[in-house]
Amino acid sequence: MDSLNILIVDDSPIITRKLGMMLEQLGHKIALTAATGREAIAAYRACRPDLVTMDITMPEMDGIEATRAIMGEFPDAKIVMVTSHGQEKMVLDALKAGAKGYVLKPFQDHKVYEAIQKACKRVVLQDRLHAEIVQRKAQHQTTETRSVGGSSRIQPGGQKAGD
Repeated sequence: MDSLNILIVDDSPIITRKLGMMLEQLGHKIALTAATGREAIAAYRACRPDLVTMDITMPEMDGIEATRAIMGEFPDAKIVMVTSHGQEKMVLDALKAGAKGYVLKPFQDHKVYEAIQKACKRVVLQDRLHAEIVQRKAQHQTTETRSVGGSSRIQPGGQKAGD
């Protein structure tokens, strides 16, 4: 997987630091960090990261509301929720709001890696499908253009070839 620019959103400086170190060890860059849902929205607008890790429970605005707001403004955003055990309903609400996945605290390197891969793979597959559709349409139009003109070429002076 290529290096991603990641926005970390968590109200715990310890979690932010730990997750940041883990993501950097996986080869990613930390674009910005935020401690509230409101800060997350502003930070997303400012840096347009490749991926967001979003805590669910935060002061001012929780991660679900922030996810909903980011997805409303940036439908292609990739957000992975960060949660503790026992927050299953909140995780489902976050997924309905547009999050692409979740990871449980305490973090395990391979689980964080898997969550990031799944979140990015979905979008990559959609991008590939869109590119393939565009390519097929272009090929189809090229084929139609070639067959429409057929064999009648216009020579200088406005006469058809072979007249």
